[in-house]
Amino acid sequence: MNPPGLSPPTGFSHAVRAAPGTIVFLAGQTALDGAGRIVGDGIVEQFERALSNLLTAAEAAGAGPGDLAKLTVFAVDVADYRGNAAAIGQVWKRLVGGDYPAMAVIGATRLWDEAALVEIEGFAVVR
Repeated sequence: MNPPGLSPPTGFSHAVRAAPGTIVFLAGQTALDGAGRIVGDGIVEQFERALSNLLTAAEAAGAGPGDLAKLTVFAVDVADYRGNAAAIGQVWKRLVGGDYPAMAVIGATRLWDEAALVEIEGFAVVR
């Protein structure tokens, strides 16, 4: 839901009304590969891996991309994230589609994995 009077959203929805269902809480995901190493040289590559990891966790709990209700993106360099917003948006559209959950981007001085540039967490509602 994007009510009039609020600035037009780009890459997020101002509000999402989830239908009754099962809530799936999704832990923060970084660009870790299966061996526990951060992969990806830049914010776009790491965002893609982190989002892929989040979607894999969601799928294991029975949630699909369309069930995402709220995500928080933690970025160690918000200016870099904003500067690559178009490319990050293309990754989103390829992996998730054209629907957006309620989202926020938060600047962080560092993440648990020191090499991580971005971490994504949130929740989904399986209808």
